[in-house]
Amino acid sequence: MELVRTLFCKYDGRPHRRLESINLGEDDHGLWTGSLPGSRAQRADGTWVTIDHHRVRLFPHGQWWSALFNDTPHPTQIYCDITMPAEFGVNSVTTIDLDLDIRLLRDGTIKVMDEDEFHTHQKLYNYPPQVVATAQATCEWVVANIATAEPFTTTYQTYLEKLRSLAPTA
Repeated sequence: MELVRTLFCKYDGRPHRRLESINLGEDDHGLWTGSLPGSRAQRADGTWVTIDHHRVRLFPHGQWWSALFNDTPHPTQIYCDITMPAEFGVNSVTTIDLDLDIRLLRDGTIKVMDEDEFHTHQKLYNYPPQVVATAQATCEWVVANIATAEPFTTTYQTYLEKLRSLAPTA
């Protein structure tokens, strides 16, 4: 299995989340990575958390979002981060997290989260007006499409199946 180092940073460059993920391949939507149960991720405060379910993440090329697709029975089907476009390196992906998040729950509920953090960080990190406007417009687009359009509706299932088929790492 080829691993991909995924790093989410805040606008000032501080690490926010770090994870070694499995490279599941690329398609027209972007790079797909996955995490098996038992994988570990590091939070901004340096603590480590253990992932308890299969999940795949899409890093689309040139887009201001990244989406995490959780396997059942996780209550959140899709968790979408509003980010600056991902930068792809050799076995690495880095992106700037712009605070706004959208959750699609299994019951169809869509929630926009962390708007207060987005407003606070606009001032703290001095987000340029174009970054603010693009993040807000992207958030609106994701809300309008997360339950009804690809890659959110079925494409991810192929990658989730591929991840499930992999033997757990020792």
